[in-house]
Amino acid sequence: MKSERDSSLDIFRGFTMVLMTIVNNPGDWGHVFSPLLHAEWHGATLTDMVFPFFVIIMCAALGLSDAKNISLTKIWSRGFRIFTLGLFLNFFSKIEIFNFDGIILMSLRLSISALVAYLLLANFSDKTKLQVALGLFVFMILLAYSGIKNYQDVRIPGVLQRLAIVYVATAYCYKYLNINWVYTLGILLLMGYWAAMVGIPIPDMSTGNLEKGNNLAAFLDNLLLSGHLWSVSKTWDPEGILSTIPAISSGIFGLAMGKLIKDKASDLWYLGLGLALIVLGKLWGMVFPINKALWTSSYVSFSAGWAFLALGIIRIMFKDKFIFKPVSSFLFIWGLNPILVFFLSGIIPRALNMLKWGPEEEGTISFIYKNGILPWFNSLELASFMGAMTFVLIWTIILLILKKKNLIFKV
Repeated sequence: MKSERDSSLDIFRGFTMVLMTIVNNPGDWGHVFSPLLHAEWHGATLTDMVFPFFVIIMCAALGLSDAKNISLTKIWSRGFRIFTLGLFLNFFSKIEIFNFDGIILMSLRLSISALVAYLLLANFSDKTKLQVALGLFVFMILLAYSGIKNYQDVRIPGVLQRLAIVYVATAYCYKYLNINWVYTLGILLLMGYWAAMVGIPIPDMSTGNLEKGNNLAAFLDNLLLSGHLWSVSKTWDPEGILSTIPAISSGIFGLAMGKLIKDKASDLWYLGLGLALIVLGKLWGMVFPINKALWTSSYVSFSAGWAFLALGIIRIMFKDKFIFKPVSSFLFIWGLNPILVFFLSGIIPRALNMLKWGPEEEGTISFIYKNGILPWFNSLELASFMGAMTFVLIWTIILLILKKKNLIFKV
């Protein structure tokens, strides 16, 4: 493990990965403790902190590096690899081969997934990584717009796709701009996004509308990515085009976090800055509501504040290595292979649910939950939570094996 002060970011990453696994894998989506659900629209819950935490942690690691030594080939190869992994997740359930179904189709989809994972996670040279990722990216985009029925409505945006765009944009800023100009740019992006969302008129809509599916971000998503979006109506996306702009500011907050770690700042800096940003986010939210799906400027400030506050608490808690050694070791292991966990957590449940069991033809995971976990609990919410914790347990075992074999998969 790294030195104590450096390991805090790894522990924070591990905490975020565990939280992501819990909120993404409840036993029953109809019975989930409210903090483990996204806010319905305006507002934010614990779950709404997961994504910005990922963005901030990724760019904090970038801030620990020497800006001048960052290779452009590495920036683009990493960006395209992350983006293409996310894009493939959207393609997985669309793959059809002849008329195969059931276990045969599942096996074929998993085989293709394994090949894609190898091509995008293997340790090639940066140039080869870029060429392979770019080739797969172009192939999937061509499929999406080929007119082939299976792929004509495949989603283009996504979590990893936004991470990739933010990483590339933030890395470029860090490499070519003075750090104070980078921070200024982050503020200007937030102010500009606010002005655009509330001030630019939209055809057939009232100016400043922030309703679900009826706002400037949704208008641009539907205009530029029509039919390839997340919502049921295919008219807007929580990881859409315009709302990715303020997400770059989240990445810049990550750079600031990395600089604080690099400069060995006092832990009070994290706590003080975190509290200030939370207050700023709440105040800003009075005129531009905190909203994860729109990634509003107030949400950027609010979530960044919680990120700094969380890291400050982690740094204080884990100074005593003896008391918290089991917890820090557990979280550190979870932070070693974040992209692998995210990718496979999207693939494996979808694959298993292709296999149907019982008279009601339930997917594998639902069948196991209803027959192996639910009967043990009187509370439906608690049972659902324990279903999620089962995923955490399984992944912990897998990650321990990977750690023992010293296998770390990076993009």
